[in-house]
Amino acid sequence: MAQRSSLSQQRAALEQEWSRWIPTGAPQGDSTLRSEVAQSWLRSLRTVDPARDHAPLAEADVSARWAESPLRTPVSELTDQLRDITEGAGYVAAITDETGTILWSHGGPVMRRRAEQVNFAPGGRWDEAHMGTNALSLALRTERPHTVFSAEHLVAALHGWVCYCAPIRAAGGRQLGVLDLSTTWDRAHPLALSTARTLVSAIEAKLHHRMAAPGVRLTCLGAGRLIRDGAPVRLRPRQLEILALLALEPEGFTHERLHFAVYGDRPVGTSTLKSEMSHLRRATGGDITSRVYRLVSPLSCDAVDVLTALEAGDTATAVELYRGPLLPDSDTPGIVRWREYLAVGVRTAVLTSANVEHALHYGERAPHDIEVHEHALRLLPAGDARRALAAARLHAALRD
Repeated sequence: MAQRSSLSQQRAALEQEWSRWIPTGAPQGDSTLRSEVAQSWLRSLRTVDPARDHAPLAEADVSARWAESPLRTPVSELTDQLRDITEGAGYVAAITDETGTILWSHGGPVMRRRAEQVNFAPGGRWDEAHMGTNALSLALRTERPHTVFSAEHLVAALHGWVCYCAPIRAAGGRQLGVLDLSTTWDRAHPLALSTARTLVSAIEAKLHHRMAAPGVRLTCLGAGRLIRDGAPVRLRPRQLEILALLALEPEGFTHERLHFAVYGDRPVGTSTLKSEMSHLRRATGGDITSRVYRLVSPLSCDAVDVLTALEAGDTATAVELYRGPLLPDSDTPGIVRWREYLAVGVRTAVLTSANVEHALHYGERAPHDIEVHEHALRLLPAGDARRALAAARLHAALRD
């Protein structure tokens, strides 16, 4: 009884805070709201009506996306644990992809009906731009676990809920989506977030075990990292640069051509490059030839995947995979050339596409690109709530 009384007081205080903030769109006087919630409210009010009564639906077929998701198998293997929590403790569980679209959910009949009323179900879009402040959107944005209680939700229809959420990551660290446990506000419990974290750890363990098959994966867009047989391999920046060049140019390099691509006109002895190549052979399992520097078998690489998508005219895949410039801290001549090639290719594909999703997605990673934000605004129809987001991005870019 004491805990319920405390929860009631907390809920009443948050409702009062919400009533002071939301009609004006800004804090009024001193606020006791958590800083991450307050900041999310301010961002969310640009695109989300607090009076909306349910989450919008994704356009794509989520059943097909769930069938292809790497999370489907590990989640299915944990069905019994998830059923015990949802049906036994009165929760509803959901798994999203990296965009915040729910791909899977489960709950007992009562909680499932409540969840369906606000479209907390497969197909619902719960990212911040579409559903405002909630545990899923905060976990997606910050890549950290979050709890959102009652009137901390921006949307009033969610004030009867409490949600606990934790991000799910691939072996390389990329966020694949989130797991959320939600229930009514009066069932809030301090151990619920720990339960969500434990479930995510179990999902990740199963996921990483399955993905740790023999092989090498190079990530070099936005940052550089090499994974071999499911484990990270420590490489110096120069070695990552060389490996990226070999991946992007599978026909290979003569010693002289690779030397110039790496060092340019700098007076660097030939033995330096040979030493780097010896280290790379050990790191990759000896899969680099000697007479002509060439990978024995193709290397799995995010930059190559983007290049392949561009060559196939698949803008959606190119934009999804393009997570930043190629090895952005590198001034190596060959890397600089490929960095510009990929950047121009993806940007041009976005600007010539009539799909506004491409412009909005790319615009997240190109906040200073005025032309991209203008393109998004031209494509968005009048009345689309996302015009506010595109306009805000354009305004910020023009001020920079």
